[in-house]
Amino acid sequence: MTDNTGHKAGTEDQVGDRVAGLLLAAGGGRRLGGRPKALLEHRGHPLVEHAVGVLRAAGCTRVHVVLGARAEDVRARAALDDCVLVDNPDWEQGMGSSLRAGLASLTGTGARAALVSLVDQPGIGARAMARVRAGYRDEASLVSAAYAGVRGHPVLLGAAHWAGIAATATGDRGARAYLREHEAEIALVECGDVARPYDIDTEADLVHLE
Repeated sequence: MTDNTGHKAGTEDQVGDRVAGLLLAAGGGRRLGGRPKALLEHRGHPLVEHAVGVLRAAGCTRVHVVLGARAEDVRARAALDDCVLVDNPDWEQGMGSSLRAGLASLTGTGARAALVSLVDQPGIGARAMARVRAGYRDEASLVSAAYAGVRGHPVLLGAAHWAGIAATATGDRGARAYLREHEAEIALVECGDVARPYDIDTEADLVHLE
């Protein structure tokens, strides 16, 4: 038996399915002249396609992608056939709405944790993603990449925390408020030696794309 992603039922015992990749790719690129970040070109592919490949390379067999701005164009131009695509009609409200939509989409899939990445951080590759993913222990896990000791992305959110995160994820804060309240529970994984955590936010940042 398979679900609509082609995964065989009962494979949730495998680590690859216990930790699902969750890519937030709904933003409209307001400071980029209204160009959705998901459709920016990087290494010959749309940025969303590149980001999915990173999660796959890090070991995530299940990847959910939250789309918003120009979602139909993203579906048409990016090779996302093996992903679960989640439409966020409230994407203009900020990243928090996309995180809520993504976590809701994982409910009932067998995933025990979500490895959350942002589409506009191509400097964070599979090595950093895999390090954070390896920090998974159980549904109570909270793991975050750190750069010179400062918490950043990606983050791994155990399923026991999803409801609490969804209740506090508003605007562009994402899981920030929840994680601040649970700081003592977060396992930090240093990734500064293998990743560069810049964001593609403005025209000046486009120099980072290849």
